[in-house]
Amino acid sequence: MPTKPVLTEGLNLGDLLKYEAPNLYSRDQVTVAAGQVLALGAVVGVVTASSKVKAVDPSATDGSQTSAGVLIQAVDANLADRDDGLIVARHAIVADHALVWPTGITVAEKKSASAQLKALGILVRKGI
Repeated sequence: MPTKPVLTEGLNLGDLLKYEAPNLYSRDQVTVAAGQVLALGAVVGVVTASSKVKAVDPSATDGSQTSAGVLIQAVDANLADRDDGLIVARHAIVADHALVWPTGITVAEKKSASAQLKALGILVRKGI
């Protein structure tokens, strides 16, 4: 009997976002800084000087060290800034397994970043 191909579906918005406030209250449109390809679920910070978002970086000193939200769509800003990014910025629940963290982030840094999200009203919960 021939083997059937295995289909693997990546994470989607329903895997990440478990609750958001009505009428798009939880969402903000943002500009994603050039030089990045960010996945759905990427935790982002805002660069103070430009108000553009980039992947949260706990060792940064430009503002992006503080979590400001979670991308709710993938964004390819590799070649240029993208002003069509969408984040959940307040009053929401996201699944922990669907969050995308920078390479090398420590457990303590994740806890701190999650606490920063909680201060915005974005609760990180165990998800399936």
